[in-house]
Amino acid sequence: MPNAPAKTPLRIEDAVNDTCPWSGKPIAADSLTLYNGAVVGFCNPECRDKFAKAIRGFEDALQARRAESAGVNQ
Repeated sequence: MPNAPAKTPLRIEDAVNDTCPWSGKPIAADSLTLYNGAVVGFCNPECRDKFAKAIRGFEDALQARRAESAGVNQ
């Protein structure tokens, strides 16, 4: 089986923001994530992880609403 390509590290200079959307503090190189194809920065890993958890919650709610509208699981 071929090896999976190595992940390219995210770079702080590619971030679409300079301040953390949760705290307003400057973003840190160890607290970056990829969202909709863009690098987004946070002040610390905890804020980054809080963002990921919130996004999962929104995505789950949207998927449930779509399934309900489509008549799935009724």
